[in-house]
Amino acid sequence: MEAIRSGSDVLFILLGGVMVLAMHSGFAFLELGTVRKKNQVNALVKILVDFSVSTIAYFFIGYTLAYGVDFFSGAQTLMQKNGYELTRFFFLLTFAAAIPAIVSGGIAERARFNPQMIATFLLVGFIYPFFEGIAWNQAYGIQAWMLARYGAEFHDFAGSVVVHAMGGWIALPAVLLLGARHGRYTKEGRISAHPPSSIPFLALGAWILTVGWFGFNVMSAQTLDKISGLVAINSLMAMVGGTLVALVAGKNDPGFVHNGPLAGLVAVCAGSDVMHPIGALVVGGIAAALFVYMFTLTQNRWKIDDVLGVWPLHGLCGAWGGIAAGIFGQASLGGAGGVAFMPQLLMTALAIAIALAGSTLVYTLIRSTLGLRLDREEEFDGADLSIHKITATPEREPNW
Repeated sequence: MEAIRSGSDVLFILLGGVMVLAMHSGFAFLELGTVRKKNQVNALVKILVDFSVSTIAYFFIGYTLAYGVDFFSGAQTLMQKNGYELTRFFFLLTFAAAIPAIVSGGIAERARFNPQMIATFLLVGFIYPFFEGIAWNQAYGIQAWMLARYGAEFHDFAGSVVVHAMGGWIALPAVLLLGARHGRYTKEGRISAHPPSSIPFLALGAWILTVGWFGFNVMSAQTLDKISGLVAINSLMAMVGGTLVALVAGKNDPGFVHNGPLAGLVAVCAGSDVMHPIGALVVGGIAAALFVYMFTLTQNRWKIDDVLGVWPLHGLCGAWGGIAAGIFGQASLGGAGGVAFMPQLLMTALAIAIALAGSTLVYTLIRSTLGLRLDREEEFDGADLSIHKITATPEREPNW
């Protein structure tokens, strides 16, 4: 029976890892559809190589830093419990690799390739797992202090704060240090619109992410005996709430409509196992409204050229999700209880501080040594030709 149980857990978490791995293709197509055509190949290559670099960084450094587990032992040892620890690594790797995938959308169209891969290694190897260990593995006694002080630990079931807020707030310094794309904002204060290159590809990316998210959330139980249908339905309700609010707030804009469900799903991750479905619907709707408003504000008034809006989508909606778990998870609002507001607020603030400090350090160091940005001519030609020497549709080139 023990062998059957451990084998079932391995299959369960492996299927979750495969679903979240599939989400990385969603990141790729969401970016591909949003950027201009001369940068589509770069979007596809970046996400795949980012994942590979993340695997190396997390296998040799990050997973050990977060959980104190390494794989420097023989295969006979690694096979224990049907290799559960290996598949758990794979599952959590797909979360860790979401960090550079999120950053990629913010710095699209003007970032140099190799320096960003170095940043990916440092972020996934050191910065992300540092907070991951605090939130999910009792590192440094912070969770124990929260429990003693407030009667509840910080609760983040599937990563609203650990993954999404961290990713969004890590992206912000990178976006600011890179600066806006050339021609995006003029000295006279005008804004040059850079519309999505392909709404169908953008929508495909959003759909892949949305479907994979049910593995992201439900399989965060990590063992079969802890699976909960509540997580699935709360994810569904947050997705729907996000879609409908984005439709209205975004005035039928397809970019907002397809990012709305993502905003809702980002926000519901933390409390998806403790909220009532109606609470999840509200949380998702608020997240979508927050995304639409803040995306418009950052792009048009603050002139922050965050191409895919990853800071409002992941950074702000993720932070909202962490705090919302401490509100809508309360038994008085129909939740399951076991959560408290202050641990959610304080740990969300800590995640933001670590993300900002770590990202600023990494990207400032890289900018001062290797350089972060394509030069003016390379950016004009596009990352596809400048970095990869081919465009997405070479048969249409005039010299073909």
